[in-house]
Amino acid sequence: MSTENVVSIVIPPSELQQVLFKLQEISTILKPYLIALTPEERKTIPKMSDKTQPFVEKALDYALSNPEFTPAYMSVPELQIDMKAVQDFTAIMQLLQPICDNVSDTEMLSGSEAYLAALTYYNSVKHAAKSNVPSAKAIYEDLSKRFEAQKAKGKKQD
Repeated sequence: MSTENVVSIVIPPSELQQVLFKLQEISTILKPYLIALTPEERKTIPKMSDKTQPFVEKALDYALSNPEFTPAYMSVPELQIDMKAVQDFTAIMQLLQPICDNVSDTEMLSGSEAYLAALTYYNSVKHAAKSNVPSAKAIYEDLSKRFEAQKAKGKKQD
């Protein structure tokens, strides 16, 4: 990626507040219907993918039309509820995912540009400190704290 400044975005405060309010409103509306899984649960539960969904839908259709094969411990109405939830949350995700992806990309690029600009300033101050420019040393020492762990790590490897 080039070092040119691609991002120059200032969201007007009123629009930012409006977005944050509406997102909070959405969060509040959805909260009673959302479940948070632990990382372990996310790893271990069976997952329905695009290829699996038609199988589940077909099994539901068969369970409704041929209930004699449904085990007593299985609830077809609960399967219907779960499939409806899948459809509802899929519709929500189809709207949210592109927004989340674009927000994430924009945040990442903004952060990258800010970090590169800060590094440019840092290197300028570093050069000034080496040249004994007044007040540069204090700024350099303060900013260089960011890289102390990397320096210590590099010395351990030597």
